[in-house]
Amino acid sequence: MKSAYKNYFREILKKYRQQTASSEEIKFLESYYNMFEVNDGLINGDNESQFSELRDDIKANIDRRIERPRVRKLSYGWMKYGAAAAALLLVSVAIYLVSYQQKNDLLAQMDRTVVPGSNKAVLTLANGNKIVLNEVKTGEVAQQSGINITKKDNGEVIYQVSASPDLTEETAMNTITTPNGGQYTVVLSDGSRIKLNAASSVSFPTSFKGRERVVDLHGEAYFEVAKNIQHPFKVISGLQTVEVLGTHFNVEAYADESAIKTTLVEGSVKVVAGKHHIIIFPGQQASVSRESTGSIATAQVNLDKEMAWINDVFIFDGDNLKSVMSEISRWYNIKIVYNGAIPDKKFFGGISRNSKLSEVFKILELNQVKLNLKGKTVYVSYDPSNNEQP
Repeated sequence: MKSAYKNYFREILKKYRQQTASSEEIKFLESYYNMFEVNDGLINGDNESQFSELRDDIKANIDRRIERPRVRKLSYGWMKYGAAAAALLLVSVAIYLVSYQQKNDLLAQMDRTVVPGSNKAVLTLANGNKIVLNEVKTGEVAQQSGINITKKDNGEVIYQVSASPDLTEETAMNTITTPNGGQYTVVLSDGSRIKLNAASSVSFPTSFKGRERVVDLHGEAYFEVAKNIQHPFKVISGLQTVEVLGTHFNVEAYADESAIKTTLVEGSVKVVAGKHHIIIFPGQQASVSRESTGSIATAQVNLDKEMAWINDVFIFDGDNLKSVMSEISRWYNIKIVYNGAIPDKKFFGGISRNSKLSEVFKILELNQVKLNLKGKTVYVSYDPSNNEQP
């Protein structure tokens, strides 16, 4: 038996024991069981252990499910048709196994076509020149306005004031932009570190002059702000401004999300929206609705979930399907199209952001979500007839 089929038998048998197998999988296993009863020649030295285990488990599970004595011996009247029945079942099983192999081939093709995100970004200098950061070598990237821009071995880009800066030169603005399927970290001239998530951008001065340190964010980023009481740090993201002196926090401000979310890890921050403002503390999240300008809501949140992307993990804790697919779309650089009504189903669990897309799909499909990839577009529908969910 091919190794792929052996793995499938192990996987489906485990699900059968847990009573989570689909009706199609149950029929498949029970067909094999029937073949064992009518044709012992199907078992040989190469597969005896595998098939005997399968037969015994199927038989025991059937008995338990229907709450009756073990399956009786087949009558002679039925047995005379055994050879023909076995042949038919063999054809059915062969078709099923071929279908399974084809699905595996499609998943393998998917994983070759769509890969997880990685360190990718474009740096736009003040003069408009663009530098693809993931393509340049480590070392000096550029010089401007008395600042040396260097790429480190770990991929970070660092802004450092040169030994003899020109204090008369105007401050230059730079922008780092990540695509779908990209992330990047930059260390600003004041020592503050910003990690950008996928499909995000941050604009900042090459060096901070004046009373405030101000950056502009679109998308999502995690900030580790260098403490400086005399010079507050501000993050402007659409409807809101976050003001800090020095702390760690996350801002999620994607244009296609209904709210801008600021989550605090340590210290305290001030969130300002219109005429309203609020102070939040570690473990709290401020949410500014895009529909009602100036409205700020606060909640205690699961920091492990909110900071999961920093640690290269997806964590879902009661998220709806569209929220889940939005994260997957940005990280794997795929387009999402919904077919039919999508229920407000909640998702729980986690998986590495370095996982193959096929592995992510398997988890979603266990939750009655049907996914079909064509090119780089995923068609999503809800399949309540799928009874694989425990």
